[in-house]
Amino acid sequence: MCKIPCLCSGASCLLCRCCPNSKNSTVTRLIYAFLLLLSTVVACIMLAPGMEMQLKKVPGFCDKVVHCEELVGYRAVYRVSFAMAVFFFLFSLIMIQVKSSKDPRASVHNGFWFFKIAAIVGIMVGAFYIPEGPFTTALFAIGTCGAFCFILIQLVLLVDFAHSWNESWVERMEEGNSKCWYAALLACTGLFYTLSFIAVVLFYVFYTKPDACTENKFFISFNMLVCIAVSITSVLPKVQEHQPRSGLLQSSIITLYTMYLTWSAMSNEPERICNPSLLNIISQIAAPTSIPANVTAIVPVVPTPGPQKLQWWDAQSVVGLTVFVLCLLYSSIRSSNNSQVNKLTLSTSDSVILDDTTGTGSDVEDGEIRRVPDNEKDGVQYSYAFFHFMLFLASLYIMMTLTNWYSPDAEFKTLTSKWPAVWVKISSSWVCLLLYLWTLVAPLVLPNRDFN
Repeated sequence: MCKIPCLCSGASCLLCRCCPNSKNSTVTRLIYAFLLLLSTVVACIMLAPGMEMQLKKVPGFCDKVVHCEELVGYRAVYRVSFAMAVFFFLFSLIMIQVKSSKDPRASVHNGFWFFKIAAIVGIMVGAFYIPEGPFTTALFAIGTCGAFCFILIQLVLLVDFAHSWNESWVERMEEGNSKCWYAALLACTGLFYTLSFIAVVLFYVFYTKPDACTENKFFISFNMLVCIAVSITSVLPKVQEHQPRSGLLQSSIITLYTMYLTWSAMSNEPERICNPSLLNIISQIAAPTSIPANVTAIVPVVPTPGPQKLQWWDAQSVVGLTVFVLCLLYSSIRSSNNSQVNKLTLSTSDSVILDDTTGTGSDVEDGEIRRVPDNEKDGVQYSYAFFHFMLFLASLYIMMTLTNWYSPDAEFKTLTSKWPAVWVKISSSWVCLLLYLWTLVAPLVLPNRDFN
């Protein structure tokens, strides 16, 4: 068991028992990722049934609020996420221009965990006593912009993951047993395209109406056509000539993620007729398809706008959090000489945890504190400032995802979806497709540059 002094010293003995072959730069990123995930769990607890009764006891938390039971969880999530956002933003400013672990600020980044955790708790507790006023409204606007930026970062990570996956399997096909790996590659590609096709069909069935929902019809049709165009582009002879390992696996992953973003955008539409809840969709699927002639047809009741209770376990929120967790962990451990993640975080070169075989600490004597080697004495492996800024944006993304991008009205009586949230999400899907398309055609447009 690691000793308490580790909380005040270098990063590394906090996870030393779990990752004995890790390096300092990797362990530090994992600890910060864990802190952010822990705060996400706390925010989820704030939305759990029964918590509103406890939160109402906070002095001034429900003053001048008509429907406090419905809004108190919303406010609590905003304050938990605000605390994490402030913490990471301050660290982003403090860590500007840190070049190596010899910089005194690097020891703050890699150690003093007890004091940093205490600071997070202190900010979080203090945030609950912030007077409401324009706080929530202003934070909603900031959160919308920050969440959009983090979605773009997720897109970079996703494109990098898709290329890495394809390259890994193609290499194994070339090494031997090509039929097995080719079948696996084909199966995954087919699965992702099948899921995307099913999603498009369901979107047309449940999120469009013959005489309404024009925006949804455009979103679905346009994104579907662009996904088809991008998929065809990925296998064009000219593209294959410059990027032999570009293929349909990457395109299928991007297509499926685009369908998720399309669904997420439509789930935030204010018009309830074009935005049925998951419960309504399931009830429509389970309803009888035919009605006997002697039975009067029952016209389904279209839900009317009204107070909406926050449920963090809403389907699109759960998917969004799952994608967030995977991207966060991927950005913390993924690294290679030509990785887009390295370029994103201004890194040099590093390796994945399982490949860190040097400095295992096997010669540590009994009774000594196990530490991982510092591999940043000659230069940092990633930009500390940008890494914290990315976590700052991630905190805002969590805030918006858990609250379903809802915004309270002027009198704080109801929670409603707003069109800006719809356009932020749908525009992010277009940026995703443009980004992936650029990775395909960039070697053709700029032949003199290295895009490895």
